[in-house]
Amino acid sequence: MRKWIIIIVVLAGVAGTGAFLWLGGEPAPRPAVLRAETGTAHYAPIATRALDPRPLTVAEMFPGPAVSAGTTRLALRNTETLADCTEVVWGSAEEALGGCTQVLRARYETEDGAVSGQFLIFNLGDSAAADRLVAALKGGGFVRPAPGTPDGFDGSGGWAQIRGLGHYVTVSWVAPAVPGSKVDLTYPQVAVDGLGLVIQRRLVS
Repeated sequence: MRKWIIIIVVLAGVAGTGAFLWLGGEPAPRPAVLRAETGTAHYAPIATRALDPRPLTVAEMFPGPAVSAGTTRLALRNTETLADCTEVVWGSAEEALGGCTQVLRARYETEDGAVSGQFLIFNLGDSAAADRLVAALKGGGFVRPAPGTPDGFDGSGGWAQIRGLGHYVTVSWVAPAVPGSKVDLTYPQVAVDGLGLVIQRRLVS
């Protein structure tokens, strides 16, 4: 009898853990391929918000209706600007957002709907804070799928790139949007990640 009680308690604990993960502990998958880079001296001119005080805008970060690389084109589907940076992350990333004043996010899709992607940029206080967020996103936390992401989005089979750029952190994430499909994510990843190049303009502004 005691053996069965122990088994039931263990199973209940497992079920409880699963419910926790499903309900809020890990509401989003982590990509199969994830690369992360902390900041470099190249971004010293924008190493702090004091040096670069202008808030980010959607028009600045997402100026066109699409992004492309090679023969792949991804159309812009929606954008948003949030003051509460915790809304877009989960796990340990929630604890690494000190000083984050805004996050901009955009969602993209290939014209055939086979690939869905998103790009986020976090505005933090300084490069040290940015590097802490990079480490947290690489470790035990990540970003949530953007609103409107297709139900078939295979985030765990996707690719992501995290970059520390001065006092900013960018995240690009692409994945198949059709269950069971096999697609090459190389060009979609390059296209979405390329949005971070916009920040280069702030080095000379």
